[in-house]
Amino acid sequence: MADEAQITDLSFEEALRELERIVTRLESGDAQLQEAIDLYERGDQLRRQCAARLDAAQARIEAIRTDAQGRPAGTAPFAAG
Repeated sequence: MADEAQITDLSFEEALRELERIVTRLESGDAQLQEAIDLYERGDQLRRQCAARLDAAQARIEAIRTDAQGRPAGTAPFAAG
């Protein structure tokens, strides 16, 4: 649980950099089995944190709606697509 608390304190960029380091280490094939398992678990936690941060950021983005004359008429939630 201490790792999870630390992960939630990381910025998106910090979590992504750590995740990239973990992927590089795992892809190198140099990690012993237990270390690889630990790295994988930490990487999965980081991946979930990054996804949650992206989802939260996307929810905050709003698209400006326009009226028939092209004037701003309000905002609408961002629609990914």
